[in-house]
Amino acid sequence: MELKRVVVTGMGALTPLGNSIDEYWNALINGVSGADMITQFDASKFKTRFACEVKNFDPVQYLDKKEARKIDRYTQFSLVASDQAMADAGLNKENINPDRIGVVFASGIGGLITFQQEVTEFAKGDGTPRFNPFFIPKMILDIAAGQISMRHNLRGPNYAVTSACASSTNAIIDAVTLLRLGKADIIVTGGSEAVISEAGVGGFNAMKAMSERNDDPKTASRPYDKDRDGFVMGEAAGVLVLEELEHAKARGAKIICEVVGGGASADAYHITAPHPDGLGAKNVMLAALDDAGMKPEDIDYINTHGTSTPLGDIAETKAILHVFGEHAYKVNISSTKSMTGHCLGAAGVIEAIACIQAVVHDIVPPTINHFTPDPELDPNLNFTFNKAQKRVVNAALSNTFGFGGHNACVIVKKYVP
Repeated sequence: MELKRVVVTGMGALTPLGNSIDEYWNALINGVSGADMITQFDASKFKTRFACEVKNFDPVQYLDKKEARKIDRYTQFSLVASDQAMADAGLNKENINPDRIGVVFASGIGGLITFQQEVTEFAKGDGTPRFNPFFIPKMILDIAAGQISMRHNLRGPNYAVTSACASSTNAIIDAVTLLRLGKADIIVTGGSEAVISEAGVGGFNAMKAMSERNDDPKTASRPYDKDRDGFVMGEAAGVLVLEELEHAKARGAKIICEVVGGGASADAYHITAPHPDGLGAKNVMLAALDDAGMKPEDIDYINTHGTSTPLGDIAETKAILHVFGEHAYKVNISSTKSMTGHCLGAAGVIEAIACIQAVVHDIVPPTINHFTPDPELDPNLNFTFNKAQKRVVNAALSNTFGFGGHNACVIVKKYVP
């Protein structure tokens, strides 16, 4: 059976750097940090008091006020980003076959804000169970996929994916697989995360996973810097409209790029720490290259997981050197988490969008906030420090790794008819 080709025909995004694809991309290539002091709750007593929040977001600008109250912030993000992507792809209820369009959507945690609110209110009471009837449907991980399908009348395959911070990359890979096999013509895919709350920040603080650089939040996310001290929490949603190539051509769709491969692996090592030699990261990149039918020399840009943690950045770099050999010194490497923070379950898709834009515009976004070289990292690798670089980007690879040892990787390249 010959597998079908899959292309991107629409994109949408809400990020700490802007609430559209253009705003997000312009901020990326200009090296803008999305970090600032937390506004969603009083964080004055927390070890970390800053994050990369989505800014200037009022759900009632996009959604009916009554509807907005019934859904968690992460689902609000999902609907707005999916509206953008559907419009970008030129799709609406009048020109689609709803039975052939599916939704595969991701979140690492789901409706944590709703969960915290409901349980906190219950704890304040006398033990009488007074819960909002929308508590469960606001909180559960699959509800964003369901809400997107209902909003746009999409009746094809529909489900949620969760693999911690690899979630939305795994969703993209699943969507590509469905399209390759002819199970649908179009899949709306991506992910959303919104957990900047007492529970979210406090929980990650307890793990000692986040930066505590409260005196200078905009430079706190500093991948590959000797003085990095943990990740900066972010929130975001990103959506791709993926389409079977012949279907896209038949309807005259704008083809942005092609998704040519994906891979998945597990570290099988530790619940939070990466394998010290980058074993899982190595395997997942090799799997993605094999799936794409490509060689390491075909890749021009790697968007790394690069969270700004002491162990993670080193392990991933070891894996890149193992997989790419001498070509590792010819590719551009960057971590856009230096600007967006770590958007958890949404990280994979917004970083895939960064790769797509790099392929389209032949510009590699930078790794900002680099001040002090880390002697444990090869100084001859091009980490694209502090300033975007123009170069031909025919193909780009995006890595995402999650707690539990989940690894996912996707490859995009310029569309060639």
